[in-house]
Amino acid sequence: MNKVLVLYDSRSGNVAKMAALVAEGAGQVPETEVRVRHVDEATAEDVVWCDGLAVGSPTNMGILSWKMKRFWDETMADKWLEVDGKIACAFSSAGGWGGGMEMACQSILTVLMNFGFLVFGVTDYSGRKMTLHYGAVASKEPREEETQEACRILGRRLAEWTALYVHGRKDQNPLTKGVKRLCPGDFVEDKTQQA
Repeated sequence: MNKVLVLYDSRSGNVAKMAALVAEGAGQVPETEVRVRHVDEATAEDVVWCDGLAVGSPTNMGILSWKMKRFWDETMADKWLEVDGKIACAFSSAGGWGGGMEMACQSILTVLMNFGFLVFGVTDYSGRKMTLHYGAVASKEPREEETQEACRILGRRLAEWTALYVHGRKDQNPLTKGVKRLCPGDFVEDKTQQA
């Protein structure tokens, strides 16, 4: 059984909504068990349990939240060598576009790399201008369909990679399983909207 943990911190509820969408995406991969844990309730055993981990945090001055950082500094300190080689990704929300969400994702990925996680970004587009190269990001609540889809893609890709690399399920390789992958050329520009 493929095991995915979605670990998140959320002050306003926006990242919690993203976490639910990431979990929904992970659950699309057959034979995947998904746990969703708020950082206040999560244990080190949750992280040791999983094959793949999605970490979400509000953007706090361009980096992850202090609660999420404390979890890794304190709760996970004794588990340093027990999570080496697991697969992970990141997601974040900020108060507006340009609020530092991608920097926050990079700070999450940096923490995870220090624990030995194999981290990834996603080359697919979820909309005409929506990528998730560093992770899924949202301006405030994930209201737009392309933002919601970015979260789902991130979760699905995490579950696909863990199914492939941890469990040897070649049928779940996202690069060869026949799923239409989006790139910038797939979106038609609406010439009537341009000034």
